[in-house]
Amino acid sequence: MVGVIGLGIMGGAIARNLIAADQKVCGFDPDPDRRREAEANGVVVLESAAAVAARASIVLTSLPSVAALEQVTDQLANLPESDVDGLIVAELSTLPIEDKVSSRDRLAERGIMLLDCPLSGTGAQAAVGDLVIYASGDAASCKSCEKVFLGFGRACPYLGEFGNGTKMKFVANLLVAIHNVATAEAMLLGVRSGLDAQVLYEVVGSGAGNSRVFELRGPLMVSEDYEPATMKLEVWQKDMQLIREFAEKNGVVTPLFTASAPVYTAAVESGRGNEDTAAVYEVLKTLSDGKPES
Repeated sequence: MVGVIGLGIMGGAIARNLIAADQKVCGFDPDPDRRREAEANGVVVLESAAAVAARASIVLTSLPSVAALEQVTDQLANLPESDVDGLIVAELSTLPIEDKVSSRDRLAERGIMLLDCPLSGTGAQAAVGDLVIYASGDAASCKSCEKVFLGFGRACPYLGEFGNGTKMKFVANLLVAIHNVATAEAMLLGVRSGLDAQVLYEVVGSGAGNSRVFELRGPLMVSEDYEPATMKLEVWQKDMQLIREFAEKNGVVTPLFTASAPVYTAAVESGRGNEDTAAVYEVLKTLSDGKPES
C-alpha cells in the first residue's frame, strides 16, 4: 500500500491518480475537509501520519512547511521498529535542503529511508498526472519508487545524491517565477494594443514565444479568473524566498528573478494571496493605469 501524508491540492491529486492507477492508497491530513474529500475519492483515511507509515511500504509526503515536516518526522521516528522495517519515505515538498537533511538523518537512525523528490508542476498538472518527480537520494530506493511515481507523474529522472532534487526544483522555479510575470506582461501588452486575448493566447502559444508557463497561466489571464488556485500566491512567496536564499548561497546574481519579486509581493499585499499566481496580471494592469493595487 502507498501512503500519502498531506492531502491538499497536490497530495489529494496524487492520491486520486494513484487509485486510478490501481494502487491501494491510505492517507492523512490534519484538515477534516481534506480527509473527507480523500475518503470520497477512495483513499483509506487514517488517524495520523504515524498510522499511515505503519500501514504503507512507500509513503509520499506533500507538506506545506518545515514545521509540518518536523511533526511528521517526530511521529515516524517514534514508531516501533516492526512498523518501519524497509519503509521508504519520498518527500515531495519544496522546503529548505538543510531541513530535509535533518529529517533524513533522524529517520535513518530508525532504519527509515528518506528521499528528496520535489515535484515540477502545478495543481492543475497534478490533477491530470502531468508532473515530473525530481528524484534524489539512495538510488535503489528511488528505483523502488518508480512505479509509484509514474502512477501520478509522467517522468521521474534520477538526479543523484540527496538534495539534488530540491536544487533542481529551485532552478526550475526560478524560471517559473520569471516566465509567469513575462506571460502577464506580454498578454497585457497585446490586449492593451487592441488584440483579442484569446486569439493572442492561441497565436503566441503556437510560436517561438511560447513556454509551458504561458500554456498553463495564459488561459487564466484571458478569463481573468484566478480561483481555484493551482498555486496560491501566498504559498508561492515561500518558494520565492527559498530560491532567493539558494541563489545568494551560491553567489549567483538573478536580475530577472529579482525584478519579478515585487510583482508577486504587490499581488499578495493587495489581498490576492489565495488566488493563483496568474493574478500578477491584475497587478500589471493596475500599475499600467498608474495607480497602486488596492
